[in-house]
Amino acid sequence: MVNWKKVFTITFSVIIGIYLVLAVTAFNNPIERDLVCNNVQVSIEGTVGGGFLTADDVRRTLTEQQLNPVGKCLADVNLRDIEERLEAQELIDEAECYKTQGGSVSIRIRERVPVMRVMANGQDYYVDRDGKALRNTGYVCNLVVATGSISTDYATRVLAPIGRIIMTDDFWRNQIEQVNVLPDSTIEMVPRVGEHIIYIGQPVGVTRKLERLRKFYRYGLSQAGWNKYSRISVEFNNQIVCKRR
Repeated sequence: MVNWKKVFTITFSVIIGIYLVLAVTAFNNPIERDLVCNNVQVSIEGTVGGGFLTADDVRRTLTEQQLNPVGKCLADVNLRDIEERLEAQELIDEAECYKTQGGSVSIRIRERVPVMRVMANGQDYYVDRDGKALRNTGYVCNLVVATGSISTDYATRVLAPIGRIIMTDDFWRNQIEQVNVLPDSTIEMVPRVGEHIIYIGQPVGVTRKLERLRKFYRYGLSQAGWNKYSRISVEFNNQIVCKRR
């Protein structure tokens, strides 16, 4: 025996489902079909110390790749294609695109952020905040320069974390201008202010060592004078060893 109540319920549900699909389609399609893209909004994830990319760089890349959506119907704009092409660029880590009802295409960029420039063994490249090597692109960026006995592995594994420490601290970002790696893999730093060399020693506990040095700057050198010593060592815990000029 046919259960008419059940048949009616199923039929009603199917009709409602079809109606909702058509309603959503009718709501969305006119937006993309009738609107022409009038603008590309680009936002780049904030970087400490400044990165390489600008919004104009991203728009220029879209034009070069023949993907600039301005002047095209929104319905014809392939967001996934834009994302994939942008993410193929060396300076871009991640791209997210979406359309707006105002007729714009909005692009959010996560940039590969350099934290140190390495100039050693005839090479010139950057390391980013994720510990990856990034070739010198010709862009200008105010970064600490690393010199000395540096392999690519040492740069990405050791110097990248040190670069992050320096670049995320306003004081050290303005104070440290060079990191030099000695043949035994220990590290010394060259400051912008003060005619002394900072000896870090082995690259472990760098945050603690720099914090100890910060206190010495504040309570020691501020009284004795910034040029009194030629070398300041924070290699060992709980002590600072200074060599007079």
